[in-house]
Amino acid sequence: MAEYNVAETFVSINGEGICAGQLAVFIRFYGCNLSCSYCDTAWAKDALAHGRTMSELDIYEYIKELGIKNVTLTGGEPLIQPGIGDLLSLLLLDDELRVEVETNGSADLSVYQREIDTLTFTMDYKLPGSGMEDAMRLSNFDYLKQKDTVKFVAGSRKDLERAVEIIDSYKLSGRCHIYFSTVFGRLSLSDTVEFMKQNRLNDVTLQLQMHKIIWGSDAVGV
Repeated sequence: MAEYNVAETFVSINGEGICAGQLAVFIRFYGCNLSCSYCDTAWAKDALAHGRTMSELDIYEYIKELGIKNVTLTGGEPLIQPGIGDLLSLLLLDDELRVEVETNGSADLSVYQREIDTLTFTMDYKLPGSGMEDAMRLSNFDYLKQKDTVKFVAGSRKDLERAVEIIDSYKLSGRCHIYFSTVFGRLSLSDTVEFMKQNRLNDVTLQLQMHKIIWGSDAVGV
């Protein structure tokens, strides 16, 4: 049975994405293979700082005890956890659970083809301002379904322009959900809306990070 490095577990609302505002169980894993310039969970890269190890059965039992159907696996980067496929297989056996994986765009989604029809991915595409665009695995776009989401976190107009290039190049409109989010303090929401209007981005949703609005940008465990 695999053991996973878990930074924190908690119940809160989904702060972003298609289930924003709904309750979810969050399992946050340690470790990330990227270093984004705006990372707001950099503390979760250090597996020795806090947290504990849990088996897939420990995680499943914790989720079931809470009685919450939405489950979000996040990080760090959950898909670089050794044995993560075993955990996904166990969770997806339970028809009552709705499992979402938040992934950074660099991990290979083709490995999870067996789970792809029943699993929901929220996949980042790292824009130039992140400093991590070269790490993006563009083949992942081939595996996204209509239920999945591509999230663009933008810190400048240049980032927004690059997002439009990616949306057009990979014909994402209508294929999956598309969300824009802004880097706090770098790009205003009003400027982002103006950009969406100018470019007639009909299939793009501006995402407000509800958890940061409610509890502040530095809160953890929410």
